[in-house]
Amino acid sequence: MTLTVPKFTGKLGKSFCKVLRRENTFEAHLDRFGSTIWKHCDGTQPVKEILAEMTKQFPDQKNLDQRLFLFLQQLKALNYITY
Repeated sequence: MTLTVPKFTGKLGKSFCKVLRRENTFEAHLDRFGSTIWKHCDGTQPVKEILAEMTKQFPDQKNLDQRLFLFLQQLKALNYITY
């Protein structure tokens, strides 16, 4: 899965891109693990349900709860999600 993400949200950054005739977006490529989590981050599913789905899809993976938590923290730090 690929996410199209804005580089800048403020007026100055957007203007800078416009002056340089550059796109104000970049693509973030997610692996299978990240894509699965992203698809379930719809604002209605609790983390517990996302973890249950991850356990179903990746039964041989260890430390899924830690990986999920770290990935969600990273998404939040990048302002891709809020909670």
